[in-house]
Amino acid sequence: MKLNLNNKFEAISFKWETWIFDLKTLLSFWEKTLLYFYPADDTPGCTIENKDFSCLKDEFAKKWIVVIWISKDSIDSHKKFIKKQDLKVDLISDPDLVLHKELWVYGEKNNYGKKVMWVIRSSFLIDKNWEVLKEYRNIKATWHAERLLKELD
Repeated sequence: MKLNLNNKFEAISFKWETWIFDLKTLLSFWEKTLLYFYPADDTPGCTIENKDFSCLKDEFAKKWIVVIWISKDSIDSHKKFIKKQDLKVDLISDPDLVLHKELWVYGEKNNYGKKVMWVIRSSFLIDKNWEVLKEYRNIKATWHAERLLKELD
């Protein structure tokens, strides 16, 4: 699967730098990029998973993989999340769900018997040629980062 690389997104680094970019530029920096979609900032599962990925950031870098976190939350929300949880991550804001919908990670979820539209926790490993190499959909937050790291050996 090839991605649409022309859409623009806003991001914030854990160093408080913000920038506007397109996927083509972002994906050209590293050999491989892991795009990790999560439902919402500062919720229990997302906090656990973001902290796990934050702790393992250097281990992914040793494999020439950068991990980019994506949610529909605003840059202001991302800033608060990074500060409160002391994260060492870069976050993309996709409030219009453009990238979410392109990769089919926004859809129906059963929440206590009621169907709601929600972000489906997913990760995508993408190479420099913008090819999706691996997809991980509907994943559990706990131990996801560690399992991915082992699988990518």
